[in-house]
Amino acid sequence: MSSDRQLELTRPLIVFDLETTGLDTSSDRIVELGLVRLLPGGERSSRSWLVHPGQPIPAAASAVHGIRDEDVAGSPRWEDIAVEVFDCFAGCDVSGFNVERFDLPLLVREFQRAEIEFPSADIGVVDSFSLFVRREPRDLAAAVSLYCGRDHAGAHRAVADAEAAADVLLGQLRRYQDLPQDVSGLARECRRRDPSWVDAAGKLAWVGEEVVLTFGKHAQKSLRTLVAGEPDYLAWVLGADFPEDTKTIIAAALEGQFPVPEGSSSRD
Repeated sequence: MSSDRQLELTRPLIVFDLETTGLDTSSDRIVELGLVRLLPGGERSSRSWLVHPGQPIPAAASAVHGIRDEDVAGSPRWEDIAVEVFDCFAGCDVSGFNVERFDLPLLVREFQRAEIEFPSADIGVVDSFSLFVRREPRDLAAAVSLYCGRDHAGAHRAVADAEAAADVLLGQLRRYQDLPQDVSGLARECRRRDPSWVDAAGKLAWVGEEVVLTFGKHAQKSLRTLVAGEPDYLAWVLGADFPEDTKTIIAAALEGQFPVPEGSSSRD
């Protein structure tokens, strides 16, 4: 394997990350923005901003990133730095880890509050998380190898797969010492990081090749089924306090444009 491959750039690439008040891209706010600017000539620079979110930082969020109300008390509001940040991103492509599901939608929402349209239509988005899940094996056999140090004998027989899944869970608890040890805590962790999410907040999720709702009285019903039988409920969602990217996907479905899994052809 070659170790000297370089990233080929025709214009600057901004790799960025956000620390926020929470995980709702429609209502939560940025408390810190950090970015690395990679230039076509190989130069690299970085900078960051602490941001006063205009609302208290929840203790649960502070427990993750360590930023508390007193840390941002003298920091500028987003509207004070929005133009400066926009100028940093202008003319650049963007990248980040899981940036498509969370950081980019929330950043777009913050710019909207400052009445700035971002990003431009021709921006390139490279999500290293997407590359990770596509390139690294994600099946049960790979998990058994990683967490249990053995081959998965009897793959695709129910009991063998169940035994392997149990061993993988126990192996994950041994490997990741910061994981909760109780079922409720683990369940919350799974929901927060679930790669099946279609939108940033996990209101919509893939089940096979169908998108289902994960909330409300129609939870686990497919978007396609609801468009056909409960369009008024989806119209209510569009007028309620839901994340903007969730609404965008639902609005497109009401127009007959349904999400299609990566690598699948549209059936619409």
